[in-house]
Amino acid sequence: MTTPKQDTKTSGLLYGIGAYGSWGLFPAFFPLLKPAGALEVLAHRIIWTTVLMAGVVVAMRKLSDLRSITGRTWLLLLCASALVSANWVIFIFAVSNGHVVDAALGYFINPLISVLLGVLIFRERLNRAQVVAVLIALAAVILLGIEVGGPPIIALGLASTFGLYGVVKKVVPTDPRVSVGVEAAIAAPFAIAYIVVLQLGGHGQFASNGPGHMALMMLSGPITAIPLLFFAAAAQRLPLVTLGLLMYLNPAMQMTWGVLVAHEPMPPARWAGFALIWLALLVFSGDALRRARQAPATPS
Repeated sequence: MTTPKQDTKTSGLLYGIGAYGSWGLFPAFFPLLKPAGALEVLAHRIIWTTVLMAGVVVAMRKLSDLRSITGRTWLLLLCASALVSANWVIFIFAVSNGHVVDAALGYFINPLISVLLGVLIFRERLNRAQVVAVLIALAAVILLGIEVGGPPIIALGLASTFGLYGVVKKVVPTDPRVSVGVEAAIAAPFAIAYIVVLQLGGHGQFASNGPGHMALMMLSGPITAIPLLFFAAAAQRLPLVTLGLLMYLNPAMQMTWGVLVAHEPMPPARWAGFALIWLALLVFSGDALRRARQAPATPS
């Protein structure tokens, strides 16, 4: 017989794999929304996410939570909305324009960016292994920048926006389902206005490419919201170390898609840069696992 603790861990793993596995498949979905541009796709993603999350909040009887949100929390949710919107539009542009590997690099770098943000914002201290990991990652970014003739803008943009989003979410005292819904709802008026302007100007693609394309645009909402709900459920059930290691499933799947399916170029210098990133993550993850084993067990 399995214990309730084992059942919780198993369900947490399934939710985590569901979240990161779904994100890993995003490069296969968003190019299907062409000829819609990145900003139009972002606008529809926001609107249909808002619609779905409103239904979730009502179904979970969380509407009362909205009344308890303070002015400071509303400001934090506004920042979270802006950051996640920026992250989404960068990602949509990347996977729709032959930069899937760059997007994968961004999510490989993300844990290390989060460590740096912890030092800069929360005054957290780095141990020796973390310093080594960050320095190796810095060398990788420099090498990749030399290879492309400039900083890897897409990768750094994705990593920094999602890292800052994580910082904001760390201090937002709101139920994850409510906060995701509010973040989408804050951006929804701007998304609606943008779509109206596109449609009136004859440039909108929502109703111009048949019912199948329209359905895919609407599906961008559930495809956005469901992995976020899976992630919230996994975060409640799994240790942070396990959740952090599962994170690499997403960029690994994206990179596999970019190299094997999209046939994006991978010159030797790029492989070397990725090898350094993987080495940094190996050092970082090994240290996290070591510290988790050394931590005193909490009483059950």
